Amino acid sequence: MSEIAAKYDPSKTEDKWYSYWMDNGYFHSEPDEREPYTIVIPPPNVTGVLHMGHMLNNTIQDVLVRRARMQGKNACWVPGTDHASIATEAKVVRKLKDQGINKWDLSRDEFLEHAWEWTHKHGGIILEQLKKLGASCDWERTRFTMEDDLSDAVIDVFIDLYNKGLIYKGHRMVNWDPSALTAVSDEEVNHKEVQSKLYYVKYQVEGTDEWLTIATTRPETILGDTAICINPNDERFKHLHGKRAIVPMVKRSIPIIQDEYVDMEFGTGCLKVTPAHDENDYNLGKKHNLETIDILNPNGTLSEAAQFYVGEDRFVVRKKIAKDLEAAGNLVKVEDYMNKVGYSERTDAVIEPRLSEQWFVSMKKLAEPALENVVNGNVQFHPPKFVNTYKHWMENVRDWCISRQLWWGQRIPVYYAPNGEYVVAKSIEEAVEKFNAKNSDIRYQISDLKQDEDVVDTWFSSWLWPISVFNGFKDPDNKDINYYYPTNDLVTAPEILFFWVARMIMAGYEYRGELPFKNVYLTGIVRDKQRRKMSKSLGNSPDPLDLIEEFGADGVRVGMLLSSPAGNDLLFDEALCLQGRNFSNKIWNSFRLIQGWEIDENIPQPAEAKIAIDWFHSRFNKELEILDDHYSKFRLSDALMTTYKLVWNDFCSWYLEMVKPAYQQPIDRATLDATVQILEKLLKILHPFTPFITEEIWDNMGERTKEDRMIIAPWPQPGVSNEDLLVGFESAEKAIMEIRRIRNEKQIALKEKLQLQVKGNWDAMFNPVIEKLANLETIESVTEAPASASGFVVKGVEFFVLLEGLVDADEEKEKLQKELEYTKGFLVSVEKKLSNERFVSGAPEQVITIEKNKQADALAKIKALEEQIAAMA
Repeated sequence: MSEIAAKYDPSKTEDKWYSYWMDNGYFHSEPDEREPYTIVIPPPNVTGVLHMGHMLNNTIQDVLVRRARMQGKNACWVPGTDHASIATEAKVVRKLKDQGINKWDLSRDEFLEHAWEWTHKHGGIILEQLKKLGASCDWERTRFTMEDDLSDAVIDVFIDLYNKGLIYKGHRMVNWDPSALTAVSDEEVNHKEVQSKLYYVKYQVEGTDEWLTIATTRPETILGDTAICINPNDERFKHLHGKRAIVPMVKRSIPIIQDEYVDMEFGTGCLKVTPAHDENDYNLGKKHNLETIDILNPNGTLSEAAQFYVGEDRFVVRKKIAKDLEAAGNLVKVEDYMNKVGYSERTDAVIEPRLSEQWFVSMKKLAEPALENVVNGNVQFHPPKFVNTYKHWMENVRDWCISRQLWWGQRIPVYYAPNGEYVVAKSIEEAVEKFNAKNSDIRYQISDLKQDEDVVDTWFSSWLWPISVFNGFKDPDNKDINYYYPTNDLVTAPEILFFWVARMIMAGYEYRGELPFKNVYLTGIVRDKQRRKMSKSLGNSPDPLDLIEEFGADGVRVGMLLSSPAGNDLLFDEALCLQGRNFSNKIWNSFRLIQGWEIDENIPQPAEAKIAIDWFHSRFNKELEILDDHYSKFRLSDALMTTYKLVWNDFCSWYLEMVKPAYQQPIDRATLDATVQILEKLLKILHPFTPFITEEIWDNMGERTKEDRMIIAPWPQPGVSNEDLLVGFESAEKAIMEIRRIRNEKQIALKEKLQLQVKGNWDAMFNPVIEKLANLETIESVTEAPASASGFVVKGVEFFVLLEGLVDADEEKEKLQKELEYTKGFLVSVEKKLSNERFVSGAPEQVITIEKNKQADALAKIKALEEQIAAMA
């Protein structure tokens, strides 16, 4: 073993080992005879930088990939980025604006030049940051959703689904983002509960002195009203059937219609109907053949059709119209009102329902196999509680609006003739051929046709990700797709369960006839100690790179996973990273301790060392079975804690204390060799969680070749576990802790050797360990309790630490008497519980067993204390 530093310094090892792994191709995978293990990364936005959610998600993926690699599988973790249409276009538009350039002054091609320039400059930053975390991605396979092959796949799928009748063009209500100037899907709308105002406005019944009152949170839409609706069963308004009302301000005469959709108990019982600006109103409008008046421009300002406030922002108008309605005598009252309002996920603008002609995917047929194969368990969710959420979504699936009014993205492959007819084609040349083939009267040329201006939704590219990253559309029978697909595990967040995970499952069955992945691990949200979601706006999200710099990547990885059960939120505290760093230091110091031992080839192996080695092998084998079970059930936080306790408690706190030689004394060869082998096994199970420090220690333990690196060291296989040894050590551990307690209470110096007497059926197997760790001179078996001793009971066996000459006898007798009285009182409380029939009949068997064990221990302790007191008489 070579000399190692006194203190572990992550900054000197992390870059070194990451470069070594990269240079030697440990992350790269090619199809071969081994079992593949494949993960595709949830592609982060090309605009993005590393945040705490990425840290959690990618740490989990790396743990899974590193373990699979050590299991001898051909591990392939495919990285990449998403072109993020809305987010990227917004950033490019902002950049151009800062340069004094208006997007609309540019041609589409000119704008795309700027977008590509920005992407090449800023894209990929997040992938470089992931390397700091230790992510062992196959960087040679990095993909981007806008690269040629992946874009071609998007276009091919659009054409295929159109030809199957599953893509259609429709004029319907969509979620409109007035900031990004595009439609967004239902899943891209965040509904927030906000404090609003409820405006009560009265409408005159035409030709009468009667008035009807409606309540609305959006008084600006009154200018687009085309009906008032009442329930036909509402006795209050039956006399108004067939009547008309006058819209305030615009003085438009509108019909009073009847429909059972109106809830008679809600509000005033009268509903204003604005078909252009509310989905339910739109449905009522279609049913009753109402006029549709769109009073809003795409950017959220009022249009000419509104007649008032033209060109003014909708929220400015909301305040103005309230004052004007009040002045006109139409505003009855205003109340505070809590309601849910939809916000754009990308821009945080308030969404407007808007009638628009868009392209849609018919989802019902695509959803059927995707629902069936999750419900039947072919695709497994971890934790399974999300299956019900998924099932509800899929059983109520709505058609997917896939067109976006943007320039950055895959342009919709639809071409229009001057007369409005269109064809779907891969290129404009093919479109000309299609037009001319179906119409012999008109011969079109390329210059006659115009391609659809819209691009497809970004999710329309990422739903193909597990197939397209392996060129499964370009070459459906290539060796990569046949070997790596279906992938094994997907790690992602529950909030994109429907609009990414579900759609990938749909695409998998539609285009490969099978699932895209076998397991879906759903992470929680990273929150602060106050349970607030971490965000830049709240200022409660630390910079992950700063954390790595302060605590080391291994420390941060451990900190992130210490409290991160699948599907549950992580309450992050930097103290967790400190705990992770301390764990790394503990491992490092343990290695330094072992390295510092001098060997004497001639000395025999001590009895305590031999039993310690046998015990730890059994302990390791038992914990390894538990650890592998945690991994199989995706309980990664539990897997880490099992590893953590095995290393910190069992190895560092107990094993090393049992085997280490006395101060400045040598160690025997057998014990050192066994300890090094144990450390190597521990490093292997630590490596997925702490890759850098384990590789550094592994390297320092001896000469290593490229083929003998920690990153590809074989994962340990469970061996035989001797239960008698494990049970025996539990008793020995308790005895040692009790002797130490007595030594501390009696203020007996550590260097003072003690004598221990044992009364009862005691297996002396661990006596050498007890003698060493409790600093005992002798352990003697007796049949009677000695005088002047302090006792304790372990599993019914009585132990006595002889105190003659070490403590005051009268004081000791008084303490024993108090302890006896306390123990008798404790016994009474336990027996009272056990005599309670309701408790015994209702409590679980395990709880009853615990109480009976307490009773037995108390009885044994009372007996021992009484004997001790009697012996001192």
